[in-house]
Amino acid sequence: MSNNPNEPKMNMPKFNMNWLYFIVICTLIFLFFSGGGIKSSVKTTTSYSQFKVMVMKGYADRIVVNNDKKTLQMYVKTEHIRDVFKQGIKQTGENPCVEVEFGSVDNLEQFVNEARQLKKFTGDFSYENKNNNDLMNILLNILPFIFLVGIWIFFMRRMGTGGGGGGVFNVGKSKAKMYEKGGELNITFKDVAGQAGAKQEVQEIVDFLKNPQKYTDLGGKIPKGALLVGPPGTGKTLLAKAVAGEAGVPFFSMSGSDFVEMFVGVGASRVRDLFRQAKEKSPCIIFIDEIDAVGRARSKNPAMGGNDERENTLNALLTEMDGFGTNSGVIILAATNRADMLDSALLRAGRFDRQIHVDLPDLNERKEVFQVHLKPVKTDESVDIDFLARQTPGFSGADIANVCNEAALIAARHNSAAVSKQDFLDAVDRIIGGLEKKTKIMTDEEKRSIAIHEAGHATISWFTEFANPLVKVSIVPRGRALGAAWYIPEERQITTKEAMLDEICSLLGGRAAEELFTGHISTGAMNDLERVTKTVYGMIAFAGMSEKLPNICYYNNSEYQFQRPYSETTAKLMDEEVLHTIHLQYERAKKILSDHAEGHAQLAQLLIEREVIFAEDVERIFGKRPWVSRSEELLEAQQRAQAEAMAERRAKELEAEGKTLGEEDNQ
Repeated sequence: MSNNPNEPKMNMPKFNMNWLYFIVICTLIFLFFSGGGIKSSVKTTTSYSQFKVMVMKGYADRIVVNNDKKTLQMYVKTEHIRDVFKQGIKQTGENPCVEVEFGSVDNLEQFVNEARQLKKFTGDFSYENKNNNDLMNILLNILPFIFLVGIWIFFMRRMGTGGGGGGVFNVGKSKAKMYEKGGELNITFKDVAGQAGAKQEVQEIVDFLKNPQKYTDLGGKIPKGALLVGPPGTGKTLLAKAVAGEAGVPFFSMSGSDFVEMFVGVGASRVRDLFRQAKEKSPCIIFIDEIDAVGRARSKNPAMGGNDERENTLNALLTEMDGFGTNSGVIILAATNRADMLDSALLRAGRFDRQIHVDLPDLNERKEVFQVHLKPVKTDESVDIDFLARQTPGFSGADIANVCNEAALIAARHNSAAVSKQDFLDAVDRIIGGLEKKTKIMTDEEKRSIAIHEAGHATISWFTEFANPLVKVSIVPRGRALGAAWYIPEERQITTKEAMLDEICSLLGGRAAEELFTGHISTGAMNDLERVTKTVYGMIAFAGMSEKLPNICYYNNSEYQFQRPYSETTAKLMDEEVLHTIHLQYERAKKILSDHAEGHAQLAQLLIEREVIFAEDVERIFGKRPWVSRSEELLEAQQRAQAEAMAERRAKELEAEGKTLGEEDNQ
């Protein structure tokens, strides 16, 4: 092919799938007319004299005359098919015929009448236009082919749209969505609350794209890629959108699953096409969300099929990110919450130079997230962002957004003019525990057993030093739980053995209370026992908090190693230590409950009567908590806020009924 620009270019017609469809249909029609069509019966020709012999032998079932062609078709009776065609009905079909040319219609009619008189022919004798019949046969024979071709065209076009549009030949094209200007997303770093460290690292990438000379003058090189790692809902995708909004360069966005396709080689083709487009638009940013869909660690014994295709796609991605080719000005951002499953070749420096950890927000970051999500929410003066941030430990940014939305829905359900603090507390309770099921039917015995169980948790947590401060206890069913106790957990960076043992003792308080005060145990403690077992095994097998297995960790993060990293003897010793630790804490819980049996009974009775009790009720029964926690002041403030909110809501309800609190007290 000549590369001379002055050479005249030939206007060659562009290939179109419609040409292929037209060729297929024409081929089918040609096959039909050339004898390759579908025939339901055999047709043969013979002379007029032989025709007369067959009729006089009684072989004719019916005779059809075509005047236009001076031909007739004699359809043979079923019992004489083998006499005429020397074949059975399976080979000839149900209506085989003999085609005969004749001279005079008058002579033919005279012969047929003679045969009728001799009773050699008793069938129909008719005339018809054979051309119309041929056309109908053609349509009936070709119609199934047209139907199959139509279905094929439909599926080919569907696969074509799946490959980026334009037909099946574009199935290997990249499906990435490109934003020419980042402002199209309308998201900047101001919309990303918290995550100061992660924002600082991605801001450097944006700054490099805007002012590359500032770094290159000092000999620095732009990072080729950054991997955003963190739990779900922490804002990894939002950070990438903010980068697109701030950078002002072309931004390609796609998911890791967009590379996956049923056809072999399509994933690798899409990777190459994506980087080809990116190089044409450089400097630019490529963002691959959920990269673990394509970047999972390769097996040492690769199998054929889908797994092999995924690995080929990963190999193409590795080559494009850091191979012999150059990707000058192309930066790859990726996000995943399963970084431990990614291939080590993908994580090395030169491909993803940075791993940016986007963790769950701490207290101050949760305040910032609340400030962002509360902007569109109409709140009253009772809402305290500091209080809400402390009330939601362990919540991600997505969880906090859900809390704000749920609080607004609860306020609207109560016909409130604004969202109050109590609405937010109800929203947190619903998200943690589920929707209240006040209509669930329970017997008095079941209700008493649940009250004793929950009162056991509250009592143990009140008299253990490192247990989290109690907020409230409820025996109203929520979700699958029949009762629950709410705490304000203190946010610790490290946890001591004493704190973990106090937590285990508090979890076993419900089962211990059942055994002591009802004389039997129930399945209500199943969730507690599950948490206790996991915690104790973690202490002994991973944290080395055991007398017989001290200072040793058996944690193994290898994906392809299925053998335990310890012997059967160690496993038996580990099980014994777990049982011993749980037994000690269970006996400790029973001793605390026995020492405060009277207070526990009062607490359980109060729960049966009111269904929900708060920390101030526990304090009224047991007195001040022996150990002062850092969250004590927060707890008291929360109790006052809840009491005020409940009183205010009750006053509004009475005001709507035309009453006052004083009138209700008198009644």
